Amino acid sequence: MNQIGNTLVLLGGFAIVAVAAKQIAFFFQKAKLPIITGLLVIGLFSGPYLFKLLPKETSGGLQFINDISLAFIAFAAAAELYVKEMRSRFKSIKWMTFGQLAVTFIFSALLIFFLANHIGFMKEMNAATKIAVSILMATIFVARSPASAIAVINELRAKGPFVQMAMGVTVVKDFLVILLFAICFTVSQTLVSGEPFTITFIAILLGELLVSFGLGWVVGKLLAVILSIRMHANVKAAFILGLGYSVYLLNHFVEHYSYEHFAYKIHLEPLLICIIGSFLLTNYSRYRAEFITILEEIGPLVYICFFTLTGASVSLDILVKLLGVAAMLFSIRLVTMIIGSVIGGTLAGDPPLYRKIGWMPFVTQAGVGLGLATVVANAFPAWGNEFQTTVVAVIVINQFVGPPLFKWAINMVGEARTKATTPHFDGIRDAFIIGFESQSVALARQLKEHGWEAEILTQNQDIEIDQYSDLIIHQLEDFDIETLKSLNIEKAEAVVLTLTDKENLKIAELLYEHIGTKDIVVRLNDRENFELFHKLDCLIVDPSTAMVSLMDHLVRSPQAATLLLGMQEDQDTMDVQVLNPDLRGLPLRDLRLPSDIIILSVKRKGQTIITHGYTRLRMGDVLTMVGSNDSLQEIALRFDR
Repeated sequence: MNQIGNTLVLLGGFAIVAVAAKQIAFFFQKAKLPIITGLLVIGLFSGPYLFKLLPKETSGGLQFINDISLAFIAFAAAAELYVKEMRSRFKSIKWMTFGQLAVTFIFSALLIFFLANHIGFMKEMNAATKIAVSILMATIFVARSPASAIAVINELRAKGPFVQMAMGVTVVKDFLVILLFAICFTVSQTLVSGEPFTITFIAILLGELLVSFGLGWVVGKLLAVILSIRMHANVKAAFILGLGYSVYLLNHFVEHYSYEHFAYKIHLEPLLICIIGSFLLTNYSRYRAEFITILEEIGPLVYICFFTLTGASVSLDILVKLLGVAAMLFSIRLVTMIIGSVIGGTLAGDPPLYRKIGWMPFVTQAGVGLGLATVVANAFPAWGNEFQTTVVAVIVINQFVGPPLFKWAINMVGEARTKATTPHFDGIRDAFIIGFESQSVALARQLKEHGWEAEILTQNQDIEIDQYSDLIIHQLEDFDIETLKSLNIEKAEAVVLTLTDKENLKIAELLYEHIGTKDIVVRLNDRENFELFHKLDCLIVDPSTAMVSLMDHLVRSPQAATLLLGMQEDQDTMDVQVLNPDLRGLPLRDLRLPSDIIILSVKRKGQTIITHGYTRLRMGDVLTMVGSNDSLQEIALRFDR
């Protein structure tokens, strides 16, 4: 009972620190650093060496959190390995994986072994233990971070062969590194214990691996059963984490039972079991999408607990002593990765640029590397703490250096698709409507009534333009970027897309990447495509829900709805931008607006801010106002230059 009570006390204290870590770590994101770095640093400060919010017993007493997290990390790593998506770049992925896995591992292990006398905790070791440490650390050096890679790719909206290769190698490496670690870990245990390498040892090693593969198949089937049952997603998530933890409990039981009855520890490979199960489910079942969704939803919570606990378990006094060693090991990893990239790229026949910069996407490390370091620390208490601390220091350096290098590489190969700079407002409200139909015509005429310049673009050559003498209609062959620029689409404040989702998405991407149009309004045809347009900052109109929402507002608040929709006589809404320098710094309460004008919102740098009478205006602020047409025109003149 005392042990359970102590565990609950440790868990309660850790929960409070983890909640605080979640909030504080977001400040690291604002500084363009990975949130994982923030969690590690906060865990380090919360540990027994600085603020002493968590005692030394926390890491050992909450070992089950590490076990659950490691199982989750293995599930997540394999879930990214979807073979069908890698076929187009298979040759490049295959040889670059060979370069980054085999070459980095072999060269790193050799360099670490020969430089062992310069690494504090390795100086007094015998040769066998030095070999064990070298191969374990070299294995961790191979590990990468799919989550960090995905974050960079999403930030730049990167797409192309280089990004495909980088992502493919990243997920394949994290799959293979766990298999490599399973072998090296067993070999290291034998080296450290001083037992000879015999046929019996090799047979036991192969047997352990085969049993682990078999259990991985069982885990894959159990995951499929969990996902096939109709129940709440949170319950499924709990069962998935419970299954992962059960694998670790089984391993602890097998080790204890085998040692007690046979005087030999039979070691299963929990990480390997989990990664095999996840791989089989991802590639050979119909539950891949649901599995990935559940992992994405519970991922932040698991990572907060794992990385904060890892940071708290790091010995700060050892970390300070090992910073120089960490810098040396970081350099070793970097050099071996460059060599591996050149060899892998050459064998794959990649372009010279790819060979030169092919190592840059693989610098960042995170979950898998830290997870493996935790396993080593628990298995080898004599030097495991120093080992883990050194690896954590190297990973933190990689977290700082890796993401900028990957971004630089993507920009060098020209596969970044970031938003172009939005053109400056020229003082005229222009709108381009792409697609010709009755709604396009009605919209163009209504915009003209409200003082906008509206033009319609269409590929329909059968339109009798003379019938629409009040409108400007362009009949085009194609909506490519050159054609759109020839019509001065850069001057448009808004572009409205009314074609099919496929056509709209193609045009929206061109406007986002090459023009930087302020507002892209899209009429959605299929709800499944919502997220594609949302990532392009489009304003999305879903006809299937727009009418229901409109009638809902007219029922619940008819006065406000009719006012905003301009259905009341001589009433309208307008967005007004602060361009008059005389208004800079002026509080809203001092604007002296006409009595029939109401300010609905203020948008500043893309963010809607909560306003009050003392909110001071800044240049470029966009105010949404409602009132009479005459008053709105008067206000527009006051806010202009």
